[in-house]
Amino acid sequence: MSGDRKIVNAFDEIEHIDVKKILTMALSGGGDFSEIFAEKKTGTVISSEAKRIEKFNLTNDFGIGIRVVNKEASAYAYTNDISNLTDLASTVAQSIKSGEKGRVVSLRKRTAEQVTKANILSSSVAPEKKIILVKSAEEYAWKNDSRVVQVRVMYSDSHRQVFIANSSGFTCKDNICSTIFVVQCVVSDGRIMETGYEPLGGTRGFEIFEETRPENIAEIALMRATQSLSARNAPAGLMPVVLSSDAGGTMVHEAIGHGLEADFAGQGLSVYSGRLGEQVASSAITVIDDGTLPGRRGSIGCDDEGTLSERTVLVENGILKSYMTDLITASKYNLKPTGNGRRESFRHRPVPRMTNTIIAPGKETPNDIVRMVETGLYVKKMGGGQVNPVTGDFVFEVSEGYLIERGQIGEAIRGATLIGNGPKILLSIEHIGSDLGWGIGTCGKDGQGVPVGDAQPTLLIPEITVGGKIHDK
Repeated sequence: MSGDRKIVNAFDEIEHIDVKKILTMALSGGGDFSEIFAEKKTGTVISSEAKRIEKFNLTNDFGIGIRVVNKEASAYAYTNDISNLTDLASTVAQSIKSGEKGRVVSLRKRTAEQVTKANILSSSVAPEKKIILVKSAEEYAWKNDSRVVQVRVMYSDSHRQVFIANSSGFTCKDNICSTIFVVQCVVSDGRIMETGYEPLGGTRGFEIFEETRPENIAEIALMRATQSLSARNAPAGLMPVVLSSDAGGTMVHEAIGHGLEADFAGQGLSVYSGRLGEQVASSAITVIDDGTLPGRRGSIGCDDEGTLSERTVLVENGILKSYMTDLITASKYNLKPTGNGRRESFRHRPVPRMTNTIIAPGKETPNDIVRMVETGLYVKKMGGGQVNPVTGDFVFEVSEGYLIERGQIGEAIRGATLIGNGPKILLSIEHIGSDLGWGIGTCGKDGQGVPVGDAQPTLLIPEITVGGKIHDK
């Protein structure tokens, strides 16, 4: 039997093993809670650089983890051999000894909603066709501007199946297919070098390339890079900034999202710690984390502890309503489980993580918001950034921006950064557009990366520090 076939059979056999026996054995040392997490993940990764395919990987991974929790202590072990689960359960049980008698487990099934929006499963598409997509995007960039010095293209698809059972009394399964495609272009005029980047993806199937061709992604990335070559240097100082809905939700993800994860908040490591029921943003701001949206990058049927995904209102009309929890933080801080216990793989423990985090749209038109600004900055696309969750201070790069002059979007700028404090900015925002734009990403925390989505409408920040250069190029 091949290794691939063994993996398929091992995952299929999970529900036929004596799950209750394993969970009960894991509790034999006196733990409060035990859990089995099984995962099978298959996929394709293709990357191209320097006009050749640099990487072509077919992944096929399977493993099972067993976790035991006793108050604030926990033990976790994992294996890819389904035959030694009894030994694994015994090992974690011995790691947590409370002197209390273990409990008997009774299980019921939970049904997760299907969040993958796929008409053509990427796993059904020949690898050769995926390589053609990568090459077509790369060739487009090289052929359409002589200033191109480097092009990187990455294609990835995955099919992730999970099975969770725990001593709280339930089992749950989830099944997610996702696809992502990224193009990065580097251009130079002989004096300076600029980079443009554009991603596409979600819990979607291969039909995503019928709606948006790879060349379209390359075209946007190339435009962003070449436009920066001729753009003026960004002005510096305090000024109003309009964040376009196309900027993606970097602001909501970084400036407030991480601070509302219950482990940070519960440990006092967040500017939002201990502030449930308080006003933390203007009355115009509502923030939601929603893992139930079909097709979005961060969508899940259930989290990696088996809690069904949900729409959680975190901030409503400026008032802090909830934190994002996993089972441990929900129990520890007497909060409701929100379905945000996530892990990168069976090799990791779950921690509170975002899914799709959104600033809800308002009622004003984007054009009306721009017309409110006499002189300022219009941010079309955000780049990378960093935030201190304890203070809320952040620095974000602007990958595509324009001046606003007399209420109109003007010439392009380059080299801008936004420097501010998330809570103060959210308290100042009163004008919110009726539109909504999405960004996609992989969020890192505790050495793990998980897929996330974020979204925001057009927003007017009345005043923020823009880092840039005083003089033109």
